[in-house]
Amino acid sequence: MNKKFFTMSVILAVLLVLFSFQISSTTEQKAKDLTKQELIKRGEYLVRFGGCNDCHTPKVLTPNGPVPDKARLLSGHPSDSKMPDIDYSLVDTGKWVLFSPDLTLAVGPWGVTFATNLTTDKQTGIGLWTEEIFINSMRTGKHMGAGPPILPPMPWFNLEHLEDEDLKAIFAYLQSLKPIKNLVPAPIPPSQLKTK
Repeated sequence: MNKKFFTMSVILAVLLVLFSFQISSTTEQKAKDLTKQELIKRGEYLVRFGGCNDCHTPKVLTPNGPVPDKARLLSGHPSDSKMPDIDYSLVDTGKWVLFSPDLTLAVGPWGVTFATNLTTDKQTGIGLWTEEIFINSMRTGKHMGAGPPILPPMPWFNLEHLEDEDLKAIFAYLQSLKPIKNLVPAPIPPSQLKTK
């Protein structure tokens, strides 16, 4: 009886391992078998679900509040937007964070950050980025994967947990966007802000 039980256990264990391998292999194969259009569609879904437009797309103010400006989709903080005077003492304690009305500018204890242009413009967007650079940036929280840190409110620390296939899909979608020339200002460190 023990010998039969042991033999059945070994057979079940082997079948379980083979079944698990088959499921894993099928999932990986499905991700690899996506057409370019399907990959872009998956990336668009992830970008919408992740709320990337909340900060990276300028808004049009309506009676119902701000709505994304579809003509400037994911083009970042508008370069022609004037930054108002800010009483930095409101935020330097870490108790408050301020946003511009279109949510493309954020002020906090880290200083002032401007949402990046994620379109394919080669001079002002991410048109020169590779898939590897994008994935490294999302994994490390550094611009270009090795540059200065990506500042708040960008939640790169959430994106770092995505599977490579999801990050590849997001990048494919971003690379499908039309280029929009929009030079976003560099971050302003706290030392350059005035307190009243």
